Order: sequence, then structure tokens, then C-alpha cells
Amino acid sequence: MNEKTMLIESGKKLLHEGFTVETWGNISLRGADGLVYITPSGMDYDTCTEDDVVVLRLDGTVADGTRVPSVEHGLHRAVYAARPEVGAVVHTHPIYSTVFAAMGEDIPLLIDEAAQALGDTVRTAPYALPGTDELAHNCVRALGRRANACLLQSHGAVCVGRDMKAAFKTARVLEMTAEIYYRIRAVGGRYIPISDAHIAAMQDFIAHRYGQK
Repeated sequence: MNEKTMLIESGKKLLHEGFTVETWGNISLRGADGLVYITPSGMDYDTCTEDDVVVLRLDGTVADGTRVPSVEHGLHRAVYAARPEVGAVVHTHPIYSTVFAAMGEDIPLLIDEAAQALGDTVRTAPYALPGTDELAHNCVRALGRRANACLLQSHGAVCVGRDMKAAFKTARVLEMTAEIYYRIRAVGGRYIPISDAHIAAMQDFIAHRYGQK
């Protein structure tokens, strides 16, 4: 599957798996050519074609495509510049993650899956208007060097991965963790923290010993 086809299929997944509504949210991937393939601004994911994909250089100039790129293209490019290992960025607007984003609260690594997949506490970036350099800067700072996800205050979430499959895994685990955290809070409960040592052990296991060789 080429980069444009993958982006189109991923846009449909974003919509139909409940990670956004209507035309909100956006997706990009870093191609083998080093270019950024990104969804167009304000277009229906179900009707987008490969011709609608915009290809950008890291400086923001257009390498291919005639559509206006997502308004958040600066955020995506900033993440790629800051995190060379990232190959895909998924900006989502799911319900439970956005609850905490609207409250400006971080989401801790309170379950094993979160400790393994999210990398670090999911921090909330301070509010900035969509599409601004300030929002891009705030997002990169919230992600830091280790986290695979952050929240954008009163906006949504940004999830990253080495490839598109990994970025969507991050998005799923983030939303599951946010829902569990919400439900714990709803019944007046408290989560029991996982120790830093156990988090490090799980991350090492996932990185080096989990799955088939």
C-alpha cells in the first residue's frame, strides 16, 4: 500500500472507529522519501481520494497536490522535526480523551496497556488556537521525548507512532485509558499507581521480548 492509499484508508478508520466526527481531526505520515503526506482541510474522509492528499516538505512547501492541507499541518511537521523516530501522527477528537483535555488534566499510566503503549504520562498542552505555531509548539512540549500521546486543551488528542498502525494503537489505548480513568472518577474511586520500576520493566519487555521474533 502506498502512502496516499494508506492515508485515505486511515481517514476512513479515524471517522468510523469513533475517533472524530464529520471532517475534524487529521492524519499524516512520513513517507520513505522524507515527505509529509497529510489529509486535506475540511473534506469528507469517506469521499477523499488519493488526488486529495497533500504532500509537504518539512518546511511547509507543497511537493505535490492541489488541495489546501489540514490547518494543523504545522503541528504535524513540528512533531516530525522534534521526533525523528515518529512515522505517523493521528490527531483525534474522541469523547473520553477530550473530557480530560477540556478540563486541562493529564492522564496517568494507570493500566498496563497504557504503561506499555503510551510511553509517558499523557500531558495536556496549554490552549492555543487551531492551526497556530503556538499550538504546534505546545504540542511538541507536551509530548516531550518519550510520550506517544498528548492532549490539546479544550480540543482533542495527538497520537504518534513509528508507523500508522502504531499511531492508531496509541489512539485506541489512550481512549480506553481515558474511559477507565473517567469511570474510576465517576464512582468516586482512586486508581492505584504503577511504580516507575514496573513501568520501565513493561516498556523494556514490549520493546525487546514481546511477540514473535
